[in-house]
Amino acid sequence: MAEDEIDEVPKLPPDARLGSLDERLDRLRRQEAERTDKAQGDAGARAGRLVVNQLIGGPLGGAIVGWLLDRWFGTAPWLMLTLMFVGFAGGFINVIRISNRPRGDTPDGQK
Repeated sequence: MAEDEIDEVPKLPPDARLGSLDERLDRLRRQEAERTDKAQGDAGARAGRLVVNQLIGGPLGGAIVGWLLDRWFGTAPWLMLTLMFVGFAGGFINVIRISNRPRGDTPDGQK
């Protein structure tokens, strides 16, 4: 009879500490999910700002450099127009690169 008593596992009441631990883990998982969702939304906004910067900055930078070179060489408006179109092309190429990146990747390596 002593062997039967040893093999039998006594039924214990649920431990309050385990219940508390489960509740805290659930709360932390929800907070992490919210934080992750928020970070992904921020990554989309960063990518959008980057696209706008490329589409405006490329042509504008090319036009300014071309205008300065036109004044220096006296070839107005040809260098300005040429470099502005080169800026457009560079901006569109960069936008294509941005759109082909895996979701959540940023140019500075942060996620």
